[in-house]
Amino acid sequence: MTGSENGFMLRSIGVIHTPHPTREGAPIQPTGARGVRGQVVIDPDLRDGLDDLDGFSHIVLIYRLHLSRGYDLRVKPFLDTVKRGLFATRAPRRPNPIGISVVRLISIENNVLVVEDVDMVDGTPLLDIKPYMPDFDIPEGKTSTGWYERSQGDPQRMKADGRFL
Repeated sequence: MTGSENGFMLRSIGVIHTPHPTREGAPIQPTGARGVRGQVVIDPDLRDGLDDLDGFSHIVLIYRLHLSRGYDLRVKPFLDTVKRGLFATRAPRRPNPIGISVVRLISIENNVLVVEDVDMVDGTPLLDIKPYMPDFDIPEGKTSTGWYERSQGDPQRMKADGRFL
């Protein structure tokens, strides 16, 4: 179990295993981890919840950023040189350290999912899995991407550094 203030509790439903042993040097988003394989090991008592997931090409992993401590309300994101409001970024140090990643689902064997495009640190506690559904998850028409439209960074090449330790 992971806990927080006011009695709010979340249960870890499994563990994400990746080739990224530490935060430093890990990809900052799944686009920077294209083709990188990992495993999601679900608690055996939750195995039946994986039924029918194998028909989806991608899934959304929701996880606890277990190495993250504290937060700042203004941060300099990896892909920018200017401090931004925390909630306008995907910075890992947050009031509720929750991460999300869309990954490619390769296979399911019993309670183990093989996935690709993993950007999280090895041993990350998994909170939930949802199927990625373009009809639900992609808004119609072009939407503004705020400050990111003007950023010069390349999320496919950028690796995490020590700025959020």
